Amino acid sequence: MESILFLAAPITACFLLSGILGYFGNHILSRGVIFVDIAVAQVAALGTMIGILLGANEGSLFSSLFSLGFTLIIVSAFAISKFKHKEFSQEVIIGIIYCMALAGAMVMVDMVSGGSNFIQKTITGAVLWVTWKDILVIFLIFLIVFLFHLVFLKRFIKISQGNRDSFHPSELRLLELVFYISFGIVVVQSVKIGGIFMVFMYLIGPAAMTLFITENWKNRFILSWIFGFGGSIIGLVISFIYNFPNGPAIVCTLGLMLIIIPLFSNNKKQSSLVSHKMD
Repeated sequence: MESILFLAAPITACFLLSGILGYFGNHILSRGVIFVDIAVAQVAALGTMIGILLGANEGSLFSSLFSLGFTLIIVSAFAISKFKHKEFSQEVIIGIIYCMALAGAMVMVDMVSGGSNFIQKTITGAVLWVTWKDILVIFLIFLIVFLFHLVFLKRFIKISQGNRDSFHPSELRLLELVFYISFGIVVVQSVKIGGIFMVFMYLIGPAAMTLFITENWKNRFILSWIFGFGGSIIGLVISFIYNFPNGPAIVCTLGLMLIIIPLFSNNKKQSSLVSHKMD
């Protein structure tokens, strides 16, 4: 009973993270900007480090605002650059952003008290030690983002499917800006709990699994949530029993699921996945 009570908060956090990140992951995967999430997560971590360097405490409102501010600037610049420099590969921009954010964090690691521990925590996460206060905060933020996306859901799906010609350029630019800003807000909050690797796997892993099973967007959202949460429970139990780091345990579990699930899918769905990626 004590173990169940101890794991209740981490399990709830994984339930929320797998839901919202699974939703965004299907959009990110369909848009072909797979590594934008890990770049945004690294930028969020860099913003927090700068806040700490300026005197803020880790987890304080001041450091969180720095993290959010840096992230919103980057995602806004990324959304706008998609229209101003269409001939420039998005993956190039994402790669440059990630390398610069990582290099900036490495430069400041010795300037920040406990910088090495902070870097490790940012990468691996600390979901096992999440509090109910943390859960309440992310629940409210995720709920607002979710309700907001419900209003624009059909339009966001159209854009993710590549049907951009049905929108006026100014409307498309605004929708893209709104999408990536809301995505940045979710990533900032998620990295605080799950860490960069876990957030990346939540976004891409479950969404990739669903492509072997269905092409229906509603089913993809639901299955992503189920796969992400199911893998989280297995990873948490393994980490708790064998004293493994919780974040890496969840990441490895989801990675193994991504390897196993295609083995049980039919050839038609696999061919559909290949065609989808080529498009």
